[in-house]
Amino acid sequence: MFSGIQICYAIVRRCFKSNYHYFLVDDCFCVVVLLASRIYDWDLWPKALKTYSGAFIFVLTFSKIFILLFLLTDDIFRGARWAFEKMFNSPKEAGESLSVIPDNAITRSDFLIKTGLVLGSLPFMSLIYGMVRGAYDYQVKNIKLTLPHLPAAFQGYKIVQISDLHVGSFVSTSPLEEAVRIINEQQADIILFTGDLVNNKSEELDVHKPALSKLKARQGIYSTLGNHDYGDYVAWDSDQAKVDNLNTLIKGHKELGRDILMDEHRHIEKDGERITLIGVQNYSMHLRFPKYGSLPLATKDIDSSDFNILLSHDPSHWRGEVLKDFKNIHLMLAGHTHGFQFGVELPFFKWSPVQYVYKEWAGLYTEGHQHLYVNRGLGFLGYPGRVGILPEITVFELHRS
Repeated sequence: MFSGIQICYAIVRRCFKSNYHYFLVDDCFCVVVLLASRIYDWDLWPKALKTYSGAFIFVLTFSKIFILLFLLTDDIFRGARWAFEKMFNSPKEAGESLSVIPDNAITRSDFLIKTGLVLGSLPFMSLIYGMVRGAYDYQVKNIKLTLPHLPAAFQGYKIVQISDLHVGSFVSTSPLEEAVRIINEQQADIILFTGDLVNNKSEELDVHKPALSKLKARQGIYSTLGNHDYGDYVAWDSDQAKVDNLNTLIKGHKELGRDILMDEHRHIEKDGERITLIGVQNYSMHLRFPKYGSLPLATKDIDSSDFNILLSHDPSHWRGEVLKDFKNIHLMLAGHTHGFQFGVELPFFKWSPVQYVYKEWAGLYTEGHQHLYVNRGLGFLGYPGRVGILPEITVFELHRS
């Protein structure tokens, strides 16, 4: 609809000798894609075509918001000038300047349009680069955690966290094969996965099983579910079809050698000492996301260790329940936010639009003796790229204080 409005607006402006007609070609592309998606079932389109045609529409529309602001300003000036000339019966033609302008001078209208084009090109180029390069620019984040409750046997213990693979977004297997290679290079004692393995359906996993089955860790791989794993965003033929989808996904975790924690806990032992892993299903404090998990159930009859780690997909769970009622959880690992896949991260400054929704959205947070780490995600969803907030593999090295 937005592109259709743009085209109508462009035609009107063209009648008044405006420069907006430069955008008609890409507007027509957007409309053609949208019409084709209505005529031919969008779900049956080749994945690459569907992913990148949709992304291109998003990139064009987002970029032109900046240009439209300047065009609107130009329109206001044009309208005011036209009204002034009509009111005072000026013989000048609409759109002609009221003052004499040197031949080599730039008009206000040209200045606004060219400024808009320059500013609009910045997000356009950034978003294109984010698809070509940023989506697969895997970053290894090394985090040294000093913990007073850590058992001595776990001094130097190495944990790798990955989250939000969203394998349904990948148009080939190569990127995940590269990610697995990088993860295995870290030589983890244990790998912890914090949800959103797929976008919607368990079948998205099938083509990526060979790559993901190569993940290795000395003491195993543990996982839990995220909001996208339940199939809540699909119109299923029946309730049973949705249940079957979830069961197949859980089976897929197990086939990949993962111990999936469904409101459960496990003890990890080393040299006669242990730490405890607690895993809950998705639990969010935001109303638009589900509360499937139960931390009381996951910790029922638990024989707590001196150091306990919680796997919970949504970081809002930490402030909503963990900090208040579960003081024996020393470290919570989460994902979910993706860092919005867009933002700025500098040594002295970090910003993303997602921070206006989630107080804890990327990196390490500490209150008292309790810590939360929010992984930025390995994959992507919707927009097939990342700008500023890059895909993450987190490597924790545990030390006793």
